[in-house]
Amino acid sequence: MENELRTTATGIVQQLQKAGFDAFWVGGSVRDFLLGREPDDYDIVTSALPEQIENIFKNTIAVGRKFGVIVVIEKEHQFQVATFRAEADYKDGRHPEHVRFGDARADAERRDFTVNGLFFDPVREQLHDWVGGEKDLKARIIRTIGMPNERFAEDHLRLLRAARLAARLNFEIEPETFRAVQANAAKIKLISAERIRDELIKLFAPSSLGPLASRGLVLLRDSGLLEHVLPEVAATIHCEQSPDYHPEGSVFNHLVLMLQKMPEDADPLLPWAILMHDIAKPVTASRDGKTGSIHFYEHERIGEAMTERILERLRFPRKQIEAVAKAVRCHMQFKDAPQMRKSTLRRLLMRPTFPLELQLHRADCLGSHSRLDVYDFLIQQAKELENQPQIHPPLLNGEDLMKLGMTPGPAMGALLNEIREKQLQDELKTPEEARTWAKGQIREKASEPKVESRNKSHK
Repeated sequence: MENELRTTATGIVQQLQKAGFDAFWVGGSVRDFLLGREPDDYDIVTSALPEQIENIFKNTIAVGRKFGVIVVIEKEHQFQVATFRAEADYKDGRHPEHVRFGDARADAERRDFTVNGLFFDPVREQLHDWVGGEKDLKARIIRTIGMPNERFAEDHLRLLRAARLAARLNFEIEPETFRAVQANAAKIKLISAERIRDELIKLFAPSSLGPLASRGLVLLRDSGLLEHVLPEVAATIHCEQSPDYHPEGSVFNHLVLMLQKMPEDADPLLPWAILMHDIAKPVTASRDGKTGSIHFYEHERIGEAMTERILERLRFPRKQIEAVAKAVRCHMQFKDAPQMRKSTLRRLLMRPTFPLELQLHRADCLGSHSRLDVYDFLIQQAKELENQPQIHPPLLNGEDLMKLGMTPGPAMGALLNEIREKQLQDELKTPEEARTWAKGQIREKASEPKVESRNKSHK
């Protein structure tokens, strides 16, 4: 698929050149290609105007004609093909007031960072560098094209993108660029929650290239961006914990270590469960006057509500918010798993969010005491449960009880809960056993004397 994507992107450049226009790969695709990474997508720039692009390719979408951007669809893949442009007169820290089309060099010079300003001709296999991007790529440096304050004034999201690129590429941010990020950090609040969310998702994503998410969190702290995009996480920086449980120190240090321990195939929501699981510790912290121990009573319950508010603010989908909030609310249960009743443990294992919760528990342990005995226990219990498919569906339902002569109501719900409890305790193993037991319960309740209530009226 990746090679097909590259071949198709090369073909689009070739078609534009055959029609007499300049055309190149640009931006992140060139950067990743030169780093030996297979790009996830390919952006293409050309001297062709939007209407000329539409004439050359049969299947197009005019997503940004005003800005010279046309989506070309080839072999079911979408490619952004943009006319060379030079932007001017930014007013809102996001959009230019007007766009004028230009040449390749002008297009390169209006981009954000030097490593994103490289142009590559895949037909002739020629690199074009008008901004010093190749040198910075080799030196592993993130540097703005031109004056940092000007670049960040044009689009405030570039402040966050600088941290994200440095973290994901494991590059350093050039000192003048970094000082400009720090000086302008508060302006990130002028950017929409959706755009901030998308950058943060990329910054914290699990990776096969090392502990990049943890470095991203540290960069957010050091740049001053964290207090503006996730102020609740910033509050953990100075939130100390009892060393007997958390030798790593502050809650923030704990989060950094947990992000370092994420496996590359982790649930995409795991970084958010990590960031949120102790989010309420700063607001629930109390110290025992006699022992000096630090406590965070009910931080999981309060953290659940805080998680919902934070992820709603960032415009996460409702289903994802509920999954992360559930993991936050339940994360303190795991330490007690070996002592749980069989039925309680099985309910935990059968929760839809259990896989995410288990990954969070593993990271929580590795980010503090490093013991995985409970994790290993839960893995074993989960495997055993997989081999007992009869446990998952309830033995009886309401219709079964009505056939036994029971009428719908609270008593029926209570009896179904009892049957389910006994099933999870292995006390009832088949529908036949459950029906026999239920018949006895129904007969027993039917034979109980009815207590008549007397209504007294007072005149």
